[in-house]
Amino acid sequence: MLWEKLGGKALPDYVIVLGFIMVVSLLFFYFATRKLSVEKPGVTQQVLELFTQVNLKFLNDVIGPNGRKYIPVIGAFSVLILICNLSGQIPGFMPPTGDIIVTLSLALCSFVTYNVYGAKTHGVKYVKHFMGPIPLMAPFFIVIEVISHVARPMSLAIRLFGNIFGDHKVGEVFLHLVPIAIPVPFILLGIFVAVVQTLVFVLLSIIYIAGAVEHAH
Repeated sequence: MLWEKLGGKALPDYVIVLGFIMVVSLLFFYFATRKLSVEKPGVTQQVLELFTQVNLKFLNDVIGPNGRKYIPVIGAFSVLILICNLSGQIPGFMPPTGDIIVTLSLALCSFVTYNVYGAKTHGVKYVKHFMGPIPLMAPFFIVIEVISHVARPMSLAIRLFGNIFGDHKVGEVFLHLVPIAIPVPFILLGIFVAVVQTLVFVLLSIIYIAGAVEHAH
């Protein structure tokens, strides 16, 4: 490969697959949104609108009317994680979310996102969220809150990684043992796990954003 001839090291499979998914997704959404129509929406547009409506419903249910403003980041999480999860159902493809580095990166993005939104909404007062209701107990509450918030990305990362990695390995084993008919239920199970884990990650991210921007701060 040209990359290796230039002195670069061999890239891990998850990096190659993730890069491929990101490029193809960007190209797809770029061309799919060039000719949108209100009167005669095509099949692709209707699917994208349905996907967007699902995300908006989650945002409105958890955050309220202001939830719409967070659709860009939540939509990006939904699309990327779902496609990465489903890519494991393609023979020979290793789902990027089956690697802890990828899931930890996504979880850190979620962590940074909700804290940035919280700081942007409340300004300096956002720090009070970590200090608790009693000033004298502030040092104690700060330690607890910091541990709690640090645990969030770890929990998101491990949950997503564990489920996708485990499902992929189980499906891979049965595909090699009995490549005809029997793997079908595991493929369906894999699709179910991919969708559920996407929903879990997205919903938890929305809950974290809601907690960061709520007026109680």
